[in-house]
Amino acid sequence: MATISQPISQGGLQANERQAAVRKVLSYGVLFLLALTFIYPFLLAIATSFKSLPEINQFPVSLIPKEISLEGYRRLLNFNVPRWTINSGLVAVSVTLGNLLFASLGGYALARIRFPGSRAVFLGILGTMMIPGIVLLIPMFIVLKLLGFVDTYAGLIVPKLITAFSIFLMKQFFESVPRELEEAARIDGATPLQIFFRVVLPTAKPALVALTIFSFQGAWNDFMHPLIVITVNQSLFTLPLGLALLRGGMGQNLQWNSLMAGSMLTTLPMAIIFFVFQRYFIEGTSYSGIK
Repeated sequence: MATISQPISQGGLQANERQAAVRKVLSYGVLFLLALTFIYPFLLAIATSFKSLPEINQFPVSLIPKEISLEGYRRLLNFNVPRWTINSGLVAVSVTLGNLLFASLGGYALARIRFPGSRAVFLGILGTMMIPGIVLLIPMFIVLKLLGFVDTYAGLIVPKLITAFSIFLMKQFFESVPRELEEAARIDGATPLQIFFRVVLPTAKPALVALTIFSFQGAWNDFMHPLIVITVNQSLFTLPLGLALLRGGMGQNLQWNSLMAGSMLTTLPMAIIFFVFQRYFIEGTSYSGIK
């Protein structure tokens, strides 16, 4: 019986292995097709930015340019793209630094300091995350108008210096830090600020990097907020707002290579930041609960 059952068992095992291998190949094939579906428009945008206008209008559309042309990028120089890029960088860096500072302080206070109404404050902050941003546009414009922040850098930066999400992210992280670290520092005579800046904050590197990426990405790509803040002064346009002007200004004579070149200039910094810090980005999402 043993000499008969053993070949049958081995044959069944080989069949299972073959089925597992087939399933694996099919899974990778489906994933490859899905990835290709998402990445093809991006590759086509890159290729279009390096094509001449006659080649763009040819059919069928080719993914690889027949001749590399930089006319789309050169035409961008006729617009105020360098100024838009500087504005986007200034706003994104300022907003990121503000979120890192204020969200760290606020998140630590909510995670560690017990004061009357602390839970109500946290629930109130969470509640603001449930309000659609589009609902707040008009009230925000009225407030900025009363403060004299319309058409100013302050209007672009100040309202974004702190967000409910950034406080929530940092609070979630600080709650995972062992209290023994703070108690040991307190026994050594450290003040609350020394405990925060010298003991707790250095352990928050993954959360801080994740918050940096979230904040910088949000500020760099933001379109609606600059749209309501900048009404007249086009020298304060950010890149997303400038690209919208570029498209609207050309009207029916829209030059796709210029528009795609501008899109690449907008996308490239965020792509570099994401690929360099993607490990921290994925780790940081675990604190925010984002799946």
